[in-house]
Amino acid sequence: MTRRFGPAPSPAEFETLALAAFARIPAPFAEHLEGITVHLEEFADAETLSELGLEDPFELTGLYHGHPMGDESIWTSGEFRPRITLYRQPLLAEWCESDVTLEDLVTHVVVHEVGHHFGLSDEDMHALEDQAR
Repeated sequence: MTRRFGPAPSPAEFETLALAAFARIPAPFAEHLEGITVHLEEFADAETLSELGLEDPFELTGLYHGHPMGDESIWTSGEFRPRITLYRQPLLAEWCESDVTLEDLVTHVVVHEVGHHFGLSDEDMHALEDQAR
């Protein structure tokens, strides 16, 4: 989504961008994403920010909730499935402050959070993001 004047993209538009980015995750990673859901919230709640040591809610654009795939075991059964949460207002703010399209920004955050599912390093995540474009 390119920059334009007018109302901010709606939550439904964000969800469409996020799901499209998630669908572009390449093999072999895509084969291990079954059951992961993508959610959208306006901001992270105070408890989440506190757990991450953040005070400013604009510092968090996305979060992976769950154990890295390599850490899952039968002992983690009964827990919620992994999920990715995107935070709309911080994403909007970052989009307005950068030269990146909203689609690229959302893709970046989704891929980064998927990377946490696999326990990937930041370098590995950048390579995965390049493949997802």
